[in-house]
Amino acid sequence: MPEGHDTLAEDLSDDEAHLARLGYTQELHRSWSGFSNFAISFSIISILSGCFTSFGLGWNNGGPAAIAWGWPIVSIFILLIGFCMAELVSAYPTSGGIYWWAAKLGGAKAGFYTGWLNLIGLIAILASVAYGAATFLDLTIGTFSQSWLDGYSLTRVFVIFLIILACAALINIFSGHLLSMINNISVWWHVFGAAAVILILFLLPDQHASFSDVFAKTINNSGIFDGKTSGFGFVLFVLPISAILTQYTITGYDASAHLSEETKGAANAAAQGIWRSIAYSAVGGWVLLLSFLFAVQDADGVSKSGGAVATIFTQALTSKWAGVVLIISTAGQLFCTAACQTSASRMMFAFSRDGAVPGHKLWSRVRSNGMPANAVVATATIAAIITLPALVSVDINGAPVPVAFYAVVSIGVVGLYLCFAVPIYYRWKAGDSFEAGSWTLGAKYKWIAPLALIEIALTSLVAMFPTSLGGMPWDPSFEWKYVNYTPLLVGGALILLYAYWHASVKKWFTGPIKQVDAAAVDA
Repeated sequence: MPEGHDTLAEDLSDDEAHLARLGYTQELHRSWSGFSNFAISFSIISILSGCFTSFGLGWNNGGPAAIAWGWPIVSIFILLIGFCMAELVSAYPTSGGIYWWAAKLGGAKAGFYTGWLNLIGLIAILASVAYGAATFLDLTIGTFSQSWLDGYSLTRVFVIFLIILACAALINIFSGHLLSMINNISVWWHVFGAAAVILILFLLPDQHASFSDVFAKTINNSGIFDGKTSGFGFVLFVLPISAILTQYTITGYDASAHLSEETKGAANAAAQGIWRSIAYSAVGGWVLLLSFLFAVQDADGVSKSGGAVATIFTQALTSKWAGVVLIISTAGQLFCTAACQTSASRMMFAFSRDGAVPGHKLWSRVRSNGMPANAVVATATIAAIITLPALVSVDINGAPVPVAFYAVVSIGVVGLYLCFAVPIYYRWKAGDSFEAGSWTLGAKYKWIAPLALIEIALTSLVAMFPTSLGGMPWDPSFEWKYVNYTPLLVGGALILLYAYWHASVKKWFTGPIKQVDAAAVDA
């Protein structure tokens, strides 16, 4: 054995040795605790973000009953997906996360497609969260200042969105320690903030909706099937769209995998970060959504506003208390934006490190402080570009509905969940030959993995459904501004990736590179 190999093995910590056996040197600073790792996934899931900004998807496509029953049911299936991913990250704790697992288990081609789907999904989630934060920040200012620049403006919200993206990028460029601290604060903001909102909505309104109104009332504001709330059309086409509220909110937990190279004791900490962030968010989010539904004073008024959750607050509370609720939510969404930027940039760094992204040398460059600044700027810029359709005003049934925002939400859901499916499938296929890490499902993978794959397939299909009559090409009311452009963007991206793979990539891309000879570590 060449001189120096024994020294290398002795000098590496357990985390560094594990990473080296996977083929990588420790470039990023490993300064995150297990709690910080959990915190970033919990922050990206952000019940103060998704439950508020995508509430209209549930309200307009099923109503209170769809939200009250749909959230806990869908959450259980998401937790199964999380368990599968926790087992994978324990075995392979790298920043590439899902992409690395797919390449390891299914080969370079599987890794290539998975990596791109993951990157597309993460950037879309970043865009949607930042835009939601901009919308709520605008609403919050308007609540305390009725003359806020003479009413609502799509252009003004978009400018705020760009400012929020820029601030999140700056934080992600200059300090990993600050990011870790922000995410730790974010956890407690979400816990105590959500608890405060729940108490406000249960204690302050003069009256509350009945149990029947919350658990049995159905609504169809899509205009599809003439607004009927019964029959196969409603059950099979309209009602499933409400599930995107849960799927979108409880996503982004793969951040624990992307930050695993910066986490101490990653094989256990990152695995626990994934499933715990899902479980705690599922319980907290359900109680939070129930507080919204019980606070509804006028269901028709909420529908006229396009299912905007802010209408519930202004109905049930004084402007002062409605403003407090909006402040709590907006701050949570800002925390979430910073965490989403971290996750997206780490994925772009890792994927570029392996040469899979055009201009990879630029995006894989790391500053002296251990931060992938170029990847941060690139992901923030792309997030801004794909949200440009939000500048187009859209009314459905006389109510303002953010169709473009919901499309970006769906792109995030489809991109992320499809990329989750690939390594889960290959791990299931590997069976008992899979070399598990310290956190493992044991034999339970045999039934958990197929259930997770079925849920992902159904979710991805539903996320591509049109959300209004105007978005259906065969309807006389069709206009491009109503279109859910998820199938166009995701489908177009897959076609381009297919062409790119066969024209060039397959000739040189071999999957994750090896910076370190594993034999030197095991010596």
